[in-house]
Amino acid sequence: MGNVINKLGSSVSQSVRGRKRKREDESTDDGGDGSDLLDKSLQTPKRKKLVSTAKYIYQALFKEERNSDVTVHALGKQWHLHKVYLSQSPYFASMFNGSWRESDEDYVHIEIIDPKITIESLYSVFGSLYMDEVVLDPKVIISTLATATLFQLDSLIDRCAEVMVETTNAETAVLYYEAACEYGVKSVKQSTFNWLLVNLLSFYFRAPKWLRLISFELMEQLASSADLYVVQTEFTVYTLLRYWMALKLFPDESPTDGAEHPKERYFSERTSSVPFLCTPEGAPYERVFRALRLPNLLNHHVDIRVLRQDNIIPVEWLHKPLMQQWNSVLTIDQSLDKQIECEDRVFLASCIRCGRVLNENVLHKWRWTGFHYGLDLLLSSDTRSLRIRRHHRTEHERLLSLRVTRQFLVRVSLASLNELRQIKHQQTSPILSIALEKNEETQLVVFDRELTFPLLVSINMMLVAPSEEAVASSKSATEAKESGESSAGTAPTNDRSPHRSVDGGNSNGTVESLDGGNSSASSSSSNRLLATES
Repeated sequence: MGNVINKLGSSVSQSVRGRKRKREDESTDDGGDGSDLLDKSLQTPKRKKLVSTAKYIYQALFKEERNSDVTVHALGKQWHLHKVYLSQSPYFASMFNGSWRESDEDYVHIEIIDPKITIESLYSVFGSLYMDEVVLDPKVIISTLATATLFQLDSLIDRCAEVMVETTNAETAVLYYEAACEYGVKSVKQSTFNWLLVNLLSFYFRAPKWLRLISFELMEQLASSADLYVVQTEFTVYTLLRYWMALKLFPDESPTDGAEHPKERYFSERTSSVPFLCTPEGAPYERVFRALRLPNLLNHHVDIRVLRQDNIIPVEWLHKPLMQQWNSVLTIDQSLDKQIECEDRVFLASCIRCGRVLNENVLHKWRWTGFHYGLDLLLSSDTRSLRIRRHHRTEHERLLSLRVTRQFLVRVSLASLNELRQIKHQQTSPILSIALEKNEETQLVVFDRELTFPLLVSINMMLVAPSEEAVASSKSATEAKESGESSAGTAPTNDRSPHRSVDGGNSNGTVESLDGGNSSASSSSSNRLLATES
């Protein structure tokens, strides 16, 4: 009986152990009971930050100046600091560890010659050496950047750059750009330049307190850039330069925002027959006005009248563009014009720049008035795409090209802005080669989903083949840029040819008159609405 019980007990025990082992195996297959993970987690060191440590160091060593081993004197103030912390700066590291006299002394005098560096910025930068974080005030960020640059603190310079990019707005854009140029912060320079390209004519126009800050060099680069968002037509660039020049010449007579400058009529009311740019007073502005694309200023009779009345630009500057235009007109009339093919750099250097702001997500139709070599081009936005049509009506045939097919080049740029007018999303098409028959329409671009309204639209067009002079000039500019002689700030371009070709499709719709209304002959007519909309 005892044997039976022993066998039974042994069998039950084995059965229990077997089941248990099976459950353990199954549990192991399913990830186990967590003991292995627990053991692994216990054997892995954990790094935790003691917030109080950094605060204690900052309070005791920097603010209370305990155990200081060096005194730094700058801008009439003394800081009792520590060489081990100051040596995080290459400026001080080379001073304390080299053969300099200060390496063995406990007193350092720093001669500050940069007016942007203040006692407050010195305090902030010195304090940052004792902390693992820094609070940067956008109001004094330029002073902090200047101080960080003096002491060669690359990490702090990067943090300043991030703050400047994030806080670029109408008030800070020009100031940040100038500071970025002075202290070599490329990211801020490019960011602020792009901000100005979008906002110069759509927002800065008639904003004297900000427009006056733009330097000669910066205005020249903006006016010459193919990426400038021109509102309406190329002639608005001329009117902006005239306004900007009046602000520079008469700083004591400041107009209110949106109003005409009290001295803007000064140019047309001068009694001298000498063009203003040829006078000693106007000579410094010549290089800026040279950046204007003169052939594109001569497409409307009112614009030509304003140019002559202002007498700012020497008439000799207009002779060659007018001759080129007339030659193009005769060539097209004789059907001798050739297919327009050129490298991207040539297109961007000489294209017509037009643009407008679409405030609402509704159907828009518009044209830019002026002579476009017999092409009446109608643009339309149907909320999610942009289309272009060669509008041809028999009542205007005397003004339009009778060629069955006309070809031209076009590039579209679109931008949505945030509350600081920074670019929230931007979309740019390639340079498209388009051939349209009479009343034929084609799609230029489908809007990215990220684009929102108000929407800025910039159109670059080349309606006739570029002149040999334009090709040569663009080639020279490229060679100068490659050799480091050209100015920074212009967006780089890629040379691609031939261009992408787009075939049109027929479309019907009502359109407005070719000219879009009468224009006043007064000098203020240069600010008229040059695009008509239905």
